[in-house]
Amino acid sequence: MSQVTEHLETRGVPFEPIAHQQSYTSIAEARTLGIDASEVLKTVAVRVAGGYALMGVPATCRLDMHLVQAAVGDRHVRLATEEELLRDFPDVELGALPPLGSLLGAPLYLDQEVLQHERVVFAAGSQTQSIQIRTADLVQHEQATTVPLIKHADENHKDWLR
Repeated sequence: MSQVTEHLETRGVPFEPIAHQQSYTSIAEARTLGIDASEVLKTVAVRVAGGYALMGVPATCRLDMHLVQAAVGDRHVRLATEEELLRDFPDVELGALPPLGSLLGAPLYLDQEVLQHERVVFAAGSQTQSIQIRTADLVQHEQATTVPLIKHADENHKDWLR
């Protein structure tokens, strides 16, 4: 049992664990699982005054740091480095950060587009294990703040999905 599944079970949150081939990114995770990438929740850790905040966005999207600044109320917010993640979350593999602020000691912010899906899938701290959960259960359990966080397609710039 992983730290993530144990955390969810202890709190009585219904979920479905999914074992799969190793995947290093949320997009690869979606391909491996054979689901639409918009149903995979990518978790990005950012550094804020006093620690971390977690940003949950569809795997097909990119964070807009101006929106992240507004969401957390810190104009000095920045992406956490790989070194910081390895140091501060030693039980979580790179690229497999779960959107569980209650486990990781950080508030969770979800982009509004996440709510369009009844269920989402996210990495369970391992590149070979994911969790499927009802979106409503995740929002309720994590007391997530739902705010705009992602860049939207611009007519002149089609590279936003890369």
